[in-house]
Amino acid sequence: MESLSAPRALGRAHLSHLPQRPPVNLSFQDLTYTVQTGKSSKVILRSINGDFRSGQLTAILGPSGAGKSTLLNILAGYRVTHATGVVSINGEPRDLRQFKKMSRYIMQEDLLQPYITVQEAMSIAADLKLGSDLSKRNKAVVVEEIVQLLRLSKARNTATEKLSGGERKRLSVALELLNNPPVIFLDEPTTGLDDVASSTCVSLLKRVARGGRTVICSIHTPSARLFAEFDHVYVLADGRCAYQGTSHGVVPFLNELQLPCPKTYNPADFILDVSSGEYGPHAERMVAVIENGRCHRWRDYALEANYEEMEIEQLNTGGVEKHNYKHGSTPCQQFNILLKRMILQTIRNKYYLWLRVGLHLFLGLIIGLLFNKMGYDASKTIFNFGFCYACVIVMLYIPMMPVLLAFPTEIQLVKREYFNRWYGLKPYYAALVVSRTPATIMFSLLYLTITYPLTSQPLETPRILMFTTICVMVALISESMGTAISSILNVVNSVFTGPALSVPLMLLAVYGIGSGDAPLPLVWRLARACSFLRYGIEGLVAAIYGPPREDLVCPDDVDYCEYRNVAYFVQLMGMSGVSFWIDFGVLMVMLLAMNLLGYYLLRQRLSPNYAFRAIKVIGSFIKTKMSSVQG
Repeated sequence: MESLSAPRALGRAHLSHLPQRPPVNLSFQDLTYTVQTGKSSKVILRSINGDFRSGQLTAILGPSGAGKSTLLNILAGYRVTHATGVVSINGEPRDLRQFKKMSRYIMQEDLLQPYITVQEAMSIAADLKLGSDLSKRNKAVVVEEIVQLLRLSKARNTATEKLSGGERKRLSVALELLNNPPVIFLDEPTTGLDDVASSTCVSLLKRVARGGRTVICSIHTPSARLFAEFDHVYVLADGRCAYQGTSHGVVPFLNELQLPCPKTYNPADFILDVSSGEYGPHAERMVAVIENGRCHRWRDYALEANYEEMEIEQLNTGGVEKHNYKHGSTPCQQFNILLKRMILQTIRNKYYLWLRVGLHLFLGLIIGLLFNKMGYDASKTIFNFGFCYACVIVMLYIPMMPVLLAFPTEIQLVKREYFNRWYGLKPYYAALVVSRTPATIMFSLLYLTITYPLTSQPLETPRILMFTTICVMVALISESMGTAISSILNVVNSVFTGPALSVPLMLLAVYGIGSGDAPLPLVWRLARACSFLRYGIEGLVAAIYGPPREDLVCPDDVDYCEYRNVAYFVQLMGMSGVSFWIDFGVLMVMLLAMNLLGYYLLRQRLSPNYAFRAIKVIGSFIKTKMSSVQG
């Protein structure tokens, strides 16, 4: 009893300012999970049962393909479709929405926000999770306690991308401990760590569990020393429960089955070998003896009694349903915190910023020199129109391409933080749009500062402002378009789809140019109206050639300049009736629509509704039919 009370007291002392949580015991009965593979279906989990207790560190083991990650995903609520059975919390059927508020899932990949230090990451997470519930001073105390608990003191001023594997894993755990969740899931927390780092990680998780939390993790081939650290072990064999009990009970369990473990053999390796069929078909016997998880005979009852005593003491504070696991911060606070974090990350990403500066300077000089002094030259009016088109193309590709490359990776971070309820999606998306807008405007101005005077465009303040405004609007819409595309696709597909969709937009932007005011077919007029680049071209032409504008200057060495008259040239381009303010208004509407589309697609990526699920099912059905026809 003393051995348990000391760690328990230590665990509470290290979280002194956080609210006490009631214990959460997680159990499941007849849990089955099936996936569709072509015409047939594959059963991953087969009516398994289990009981994971508060205050214990539980390990889910099994050979490759046994269903460890699937079980963890289902218990965490990360994957619930196609699963049948009952998952219970303290003996009551689980309310998934409420359970997601009280649990945290630390995935196998240590995804951490880049360009911030450990101390900054902890402070930002504390502000998001705790909000105004605690004072700034108490938040600092909580952060310091958890940093000390998980031995991150030496790395507090180290940027997250420079942390070692063990430090990254500990920081992932530390970030989720800030609001004291009663249930923590970890997918293979020791992957990529050496034996010392793995042992340290598991010891710390055990220490966390002793604070009254339910800690469940999947483990791949632990060492004997590591295996002995776990309080509770759950072994899967081909989707069935082959053992459930303490780590020390594995050897007696196998002895009873006439499968003695050699003294020099790691019990974890031995039971995995037996359950995978290395020593013959004994998995069926193991499942039968353990009753597919219903039997708890090999649980350490002395240890269980101590945990029950601890649970009774904590249960007096109230049941799970009496605790409100709400966001610690309001949406407005989340927006401000995320905006500060994003701006800080943008400023510190110096290589990317200098790359963008270099690209805009390079393109500005190249395009400025190619169209040098063509703005007033009546003999080169067509070429000056080409300059307007080149500006639109630059504003299309340069803002969009970095988003297509970077945002799919950012989504993986968002998925972890959003699933673990750090913030709402609306504050995040609003902060994302606001944080990158100043940089897009600044780089667009850098490009225009070079090209506009070099090409001798009219140096009139209203025209300069109109030209700049249209270019900035096209850049912002292109960036939002990149966000919308990469919200639903991976990096490879995003980088392919973005430029591919840009081609028809560019063609439609100049469709009908040179035909004067002759009417176009209705279908092409409607298609052209969907291209925001068309409104960009019209806005730039209106800015440069809109009335009042005098005739252009025809050089002395040129006998005749056909497009000297500005009104005639605009009419020939089919833009005699364009209005800058109409084009600007349409671009504003398109910018809003593109941002709303990006938000909607991102929300469907993170938590799809029934319509999106139906589309996925139809897509899978079509793919299955096509494969069967080809076969």
